[in-house]
Amino acid sequence: MSGMRLRFPPSPTGRIHIGNMRTALFNWLWARKNKGTLVLRIEDTDLERSTKEFEDIILKELEWLGLDVDEGVGVGGEYGPYRQSERIEIYREYADRLLDEGKAYYCFCSPEELDKMREEAAGRGEMPRYNRKCRDLPREKAEELIREGKNPVIRFKTPIEDREIIVNDLIRGKVSINTDVLDDFVIFKSDGMPTYNFAVVIDDALMKITQVIRGEDHLSNTPKQILIYEALGFDIPEFAHLPLILDENKAKLKKRSDSDAVYIGEYREKGYLPEALFNFLALLGWSAKDDQEIMTREEIISQFDISDINKSSAVFDIEKLNWMNGKYIREADLDRIVSISIPYLEKAGYISGDLSDEEYKWLRRVIEVIRNKVDYLSQIPEEAELFFRELEYENRDEAIEEFRGENVELVFKSLKEKLAALEEFNPETINEIFKEMRKELPVKPRTIFHPTRVALTGMNSGPDLNHVIYILGIEETERRLDEALKLTHT
Repeated sequence: MSGMRLRFPPSPTGRIHIGNMRTALFNWLWARKNKGTLVLRIEDTDLERSTKEFEDIILKELEWLGLDVDEGVGVGGEYGPYRQSERIEIYREYADRLLDEGKAYYCFCSPEELDKMREEAAGRGEMPRYNRKCRDLPREKAEELIREGKNPVIRFKTPIEDREIIVNDLIRGKVSINTDVLDDFVIFKSDGMPTYNFAVVIDDALMKITQVIRGEDHLSNTPKQILIYEALGFDIPEFAHLPLILDENKAKLKKRSDSDAVYIGEYREKGYLPEALFNFLALLGWSAKDDQEIMTREEIISQFDISDINKSSAVFDIEKLNWMNGKYIREADLDRIVSISIPYLEKAGYISGDLSDEEYKWLRRVIEVIRNKVDYLSQIPEEAELFFRELEYENRDEAIEEFRGENVELVFKSLKEKLAALEEFNPETINEIFKEMRKELPVKPRTIFHPTRVALTGMNSGPDLNHVIYILGIEETERRLDEALKLTHT
């Protein structure tokens, strides 16, 4: 391991979002590229919204995507505990230190008073902010009010004089922010819980985090955090703020409807492969130097560099994800795809219980063919329906007329004979039969293919006939051809 230490600190207040997982992925890639350490910390100080259920979901999705961590929740390490809810006394210790050193103070202003301050500032054309009313309140007076039952917040003393804070961002370069946009911000709430900006600094410092890679929405927090680092004498880590992820309409990616999935679990449940989503997420804001798109995780690690991440927002292109996932499905081990597809087929009522060897072999044939038609595996039942239901004609009268056509009986008879004579039964040899029939029979190609398709599937379009016959088998194919001919005599 090198001295580089990174962290991924999700909050267990909901299912894990695409944007959060992309952040986890980039931290993981940079840690693996540099043989660094990746720490998983759970930021659960929002006690009302944080749950063990959501924490478990985070761990499950990280594991599914293959983002293993070196230290933290579920792994352990020497800098724990790794849940913020278990570190409250640590935060309190450092808040007390800032109070003792005169770098923070108790504030007793009520919400109504704060609202009035903001209104008055806005009325003067100034930025709405806290007016530092309690900044010079003597410590003894503050402690007296606490003994009387008052529950104050603790505010950090930002510099009175304007100061430029420089953030040397690994992606954006030099970013300058003036302290005149800051007020004396809260570091401890009246309920006894630390604020995000305070807790994250303490955690990152004590866990010896050397680089902080996070979303650009945190850039505005960075000056506050740098002030806290300085006040406590901590080393300041390097920062990298990732671009936002936008939807296809160039709006910030967010949950809008059931069709707009933004949670990792939704993609897992729909049957996207983790390696495909890994590949896709890696390309949201970053690209290989040769613009290669389909890449193994080892290839991505070898080429990844934090300085190559784009400053501009990335667009979540679902069509590209579907294309990429479909490619991974077609190239994956067939038995693995069969295994993952079985739950979807069970839910559709097409299969149940343990499959016999023969049933599995047949199902394997089905999946082998239809995986070429799907973008994700929950589409398998719809594509496979043809092979699980009884034969039904889209239009029975039209089908009968089709079967009564000139030379159709000759086509069916020739097909049956050639199938019976096959030494090897597979899509390739079946395809050769159709080539032979086109050469040998005195009919147009349509007379070969369309009546056969209707006879075998009941439909006017669908999978290639050589694949249909391969799945149905010779016996069932012959039976359906014979049944079609019987209809011509009704």
